[in-house]
Amino acid sequence: DEADIKREKRKARELRATQWWKRRIAKGLCHYCGRNTPVKELTMDHIVPLARGGKSTKGNLVTACKECNNNKKNLLPMEWDEYIK
Repeated sequence: DEADIKREKRKARELRATQWWKRRIAKGLCHYCGRNTPVKELTMDHIVPLARGGKSTKGNLVTACKECNNNKKNLLPMEWDEYIK
């Protein structure tokens, strides 16, 4: 529900301030397309989207270029693979 999504978004914002996230983006790689991307252009993406029941945990968060993140939207990993093909 809406309260759960709000709580998970807050958790994601908190994780963005951690050293764990800073190390992730410092690599400069998009999880989906594998392209080197400037740190300022990387976004945080939930592999399983919040709208589909995903959580803001380290195992569910990856770096993504803006293009991939915008194209993925609320797709699950298997749906994203179909989209790419």
